[in-house]
Amino acid sequence: MAYKITSDCILCGACEPACPVTCISLGGNIYVVDENECISCGVCGGICPTGAAVEA
Repeated sequence: MAYKITSDCILCGACEPACPVTCISLGGNIYVVDENECISCGVCGGICPTGAAVEA
C-alpha cells in the first residue's frame, strides 16, 4: 500500500531526499507522493517529524 502525505505536513523537506525511489515532490502547500512509484518502504513515515507521511 502506497504512502501519502497528509495536511499535517510542515514543508520541512525531510521526506523528499530520503525516498529511495524519488517519488516525493513538492506539490503546492505540502509534499506529495506519486502512488504509482511508491514502493511502500516506510522511510518517509519514519523520518517525518509530524507523522504526516502515512500509509494510504
